[in-house]
Amino acid sequence: MKRMSRASFWLFLTASALGAPSVLAHHSPVMFDQAQPMTLTGTVREFQWTNPHSYIQLLVKNDQGQDEEWSLEMGASVYLYNLGWRPSSVKAGDTLTVTIAPLRKGGNGGLLLKAATADGKQIGRTPAPGATPSATLGATP
Repeated sequence: MKRMSRASFWLFLTASALGAPSVLAHHSPVMFDQAQPMTLTGTVREFQWTNPHSYIQLLVKNDQGQDEEWSLEMGASVYLYNLGWRPSSVKAGDTLTVTIAPLRKGGNGGLLLKAATADGKQIGRTPAPGATPSATLGATP
């Protein structure tokens, strides 16, 4: 087994320290306005069961009756799984009513807070009040 040189060690340590803030910032939900939740009803275009975030692409009719695509961010699949979500929970063509924390800067996106099917059945479980960000649908650790 080869030992790491002193220069390589310091280079690794420096690179790790510089990369840490961006990793933490990536997982911050600050871009979403959780004080102004909104409800949308639309048709699922795609459900992306991926890491580090899952997404629902939802087609919502605007005031003119035209489809607008909303990108709804969720947590990692492992967190969703623990809340009762499965890769088959949502399919293209499903009608959903969702509550989201919209993007602070506006636009068609948000953090998914809860979702229900057309017949009102909630998908998965909503995290307990006061749960850590890693336990929510939309945040990851």
